[in-house]
Amino acid sequence: MISEGGAQLGSQAAQRLVQLACCVIEAGLTEAEFTRIEHEYGFEFANDHRAFLAAGLPVHRPREEKPGTSYAWERPWPDWRNSDPDELRRHLNWPIDFLLEDLQHGHWQPAWGERPDSNEAAVDLARSQLAEAPKMIPVYGHRFLPAGHGTFGHPVLSIWGSDIIYYGADLLDYISQEFEEPRPELPEDWAPQATVPFWRDYV
Repeated sequence: MISEGGAQLGSQAAQRLVQLACCVIEAGLTEAEFTRIEHEYGFEFANDHRAFLAAGLPVHRPREEKPGTSYAWERPWPDWRNSDPDELRRHLNWPIDFLLEDLQHGHWQPAWGERPDSNEAAVDLARSQLAEAPKMIPVYGHRFLPAGHGTFGHPVLSIWGSDIIYYGADLLDYISQEFEEPRPELPEDWAPQATVPFWRDYV
């Protein structure tokens, strides 16, 4: 059972995605599928993210390749129903893996204490700290929402190593920001506030 607010927000985001006609949308995930996914990968979807995926499962549509253009993701939508489990785990691990990669190039969080002299020791220490960081769940490519049953309305974060920015005040706003063309102008009072510990320190 999810909250009315979370269900409404997720449903509105799903409806907006349909209106924008930017991807293939398959039948939504069933309760049995949610149970399997959350058990297998060790997290619980936020209420709005769950309602969004229950309304319809967005899946890959081949891109129109443009000369000189490269893409980080061949299949940016995580296909929770049919993707190879290793591919989904790589997508789930993206925020931590690329943050650790940045650490090898000098990034460090002061809250972790003094940086060890060697990169290897720094990565080991950071990895132990990051084990406590809240899980971030992919929405599309490197756009993520925090996990968390009983929660909703989180801003969508774009995460590329330590380069983390807001990409939507919430899931509904994100769908418009990502897929509407041209991208809508941000209102003057657009001021998302990250709600998830650790990751909010970057934005």
